[in-house]
Amino acid sequence: MTDEVLKKFAQAVLRVGVNLQENQGLEIICPVDKSEVAAALTKVAYEMKAKIVRVRWECEKIDRLNYLNASAETLSEIPKWLIDSKNYLVEKGFCYVAIAAEDPSAFTGVPPEKIAAASKARGKAFKKFYESVMSNGIRWCVVSVPTKEWAQKVFPASADAEKELGEAIAKTMRLNCAEPVKEWEKHVETLETRAEFLNSHDFAALRFTSGNGTDFTVGLCDGHKWLSARETAKDGLPFVANMPTEEVFTAPHKLKADGIVKSAMPLCYEGQIIDGFTLKFRKGRVVDFSAEKGYDALKHLIETDKGTKRLGEVALIGKNSPIAKSKILFYNTLFDENASCHIALGKGYPTTIYGGENLTFSERAKRGLNDSIEHVDFMIGTADTSIDGITKDGKTVPLFRNGDWVI
Repeated sequence: MTDEVLKKFAQAVLRVGVNLQENQGLEIICPVDKSEVAAALTKVAYEMKAKIVRVRWECEKIDRLNYLNASAETLSEIPKWLIDSKNYLVEKGFCYVAIAAEDPSAFTGVPPEKIAAASKARGKAFKKFYESVMSNGIRWCVVSVPTKEWAQKVFPASADAEKELGEAIAKTMRLNCAEPVKEWEKHVETLETRAEFLNSHDFAALRFTSGNGTDFTVGLCDGHKWLSARETAKDGLPFVANMPTEEVFTAPHKLKADGIVKSAMPLCYEGQIIDGFTLKFRKGRVVDFSAEKGYDALKHLIETDKGTKRLGEVALIGKNSPIAKSKILFYNTLFDENASCHIALGKGYPTTIYGGENLTFSERAKRGLNDSIEHVDFMIGTADTSIDGITKDGKTVPLFRNGDWVI
């Protein structure tokens, strides 16, 4: 990214994404080889009068060496200082920016049981932090920037893959516009109109059908609420959790999913590719599954805990979204989920039921909201997907035909 694009990126992330306030702390999670991105965010943050900016570096090469050489037991030991540092962000009211720029093949050849053990341990150890994130206790945003390894996976024949990926990311984030912040405001308003339409109907369930074999009905939580790009944190301030984003989403009922779901795109999960997979649901629970690639990774995901056998999110995105029209397979869920309708295994967002962020776990469960230490989105919408909303009195309302909105 050029200096000009980096500045636009930082301004969009901090003004629209986390909505950083004066005298507020900011933490950035960043790949170690992308220090210029962290520096750009830090510079703009201080221009906005941030109190302090802290950066936590990540390196997949070191993570891979740890996975290959340390035992699963050791990998599952999460030090108290790390847990405390996560909880500190919640206690001190920090904003949180995570840069998701993983190499899709980073952990190829790593025993999936080691990755699963470490992921499960992190989920348990950081439960307070994750609960705050998913309940909007803090303002957070997930974004991405191009890296060499990731770019080569996306554009294997390109002479300058990293530049090409950077241009694609800039376009999806509206950074190629003169005033990206204003463009984001317009985009958010469009998504909010769709969410308002769905909320006005208060559907009991949705039915998905596609030519690839998907035939699936998912019930929705009691008192569910459709959300779009812009959410409201507990402090009353708006923020946008994902950039880019094209979805409207809500809470499926954890006991009300039945039928067959076929994946529409590959899923990159913990540095492993899962592709060509099928899930069969009965009464909300995965009762059978298969995968052409990454079966063991899928198995470990589904078996993480009781909650990963059930659903925590259903999201609608038309095939004519900018990311879908780009025809680029990003191998990154942040982008690929915004090219296709998707559902998620694992924890449901408390904010997708009315008043959910203020309910106990037991009260949320009574409304049908799923709980888990994981939340993993995967794409199910195809170019011919049809979706019908099913009302409480059994009537159907067409929502999607041939992969796109009809409203």
